[in-house]
Amino acid sequence: MSVLAARQLQVALGERTVLVGVDMELRAGEVVLLCGRNGAGKSTLLRTLLGVVPPRAGRVELGQRPLGEWPPLARARALAFVPQEVETPFEFTGRELVAMGRHPHRGRREPLRDEDRRAIEVALDAVDGRSFADRAVTTLSGGEQRRIAVARALATEAPLLLLDEPTSNLDLEHALQLALLLRREAAAGRGVLIASHDINLLAPHCTRVVVLHEGRVFVDAAPEQALADGNVATVFGVRATAASGYFPRDFRLPS
Repeated sequence: MSVLAARQLQVALGERTVLVGVDMELRAGEVVLLCGRNGAGKSTLLRTLLGVVPPRAGRVELGQRPLGEWPPLARARALAFVPQEVETPFEFTGRELVAMGRHPHRGRREPLRDEDRRAIEVALDAVDGRSFADRAVTTLSGGEQRRIAVARALATEAPLLLLDEPTSNLDLEHALQLALLLRREAAAGRGVLIASHDINLLAPHCTRVVVLHEGRVFVDAAPEQALADGNVATVFGVRATAASGYFPRDFRLPS
């Protein structure tokens, strides 16, 4: 199950065709950045890869089997997701939300086991979240809620991790920590797919960049090739040039 693939996907939302003939793969051990203009279909592609949005044509494969053939629990153990919008309608604590990431591994009423508690603590440590984990999530800042959402996905220990705008609401330190964390997760064998506009921060930490344009994969290549000047001009309508002044900066965590 180490490969998640879109094969000639066509997806429509209502009367609007969003994706046409999309082919791409996410493999174990790589970090892939999915980028494009607003409305290019990034979030729709993620939801289709997760099985939430059915394709009009084409298919999604997980481990060379159609995604629809996977039982729901097996699929939940294989794919973890961090959504763009984090909604918490009840007064759960951060730790309780992270514990929900263990549901695919437990019976409906089964209490937390030692391995579940270990996975929860490891996930909280990964996002620097222990200091606020026992507060009601409704009292947390947007950035803290985002880190809890990432920890919940990590706690599933799924081999494939999909994230939609994961650096939104994060300050610079924690956004950079997240980029480095995702790179470490890939080095440990996970496949990581990130839909984001935060190209400058994330692209240097990615194996590949997939650029969506007008519902299609415009380019799928190493970051330096995918974000070459001509591609950026065509897709985003802006010039990509070397820095001429103080910005952009090359941010790094202190060693």
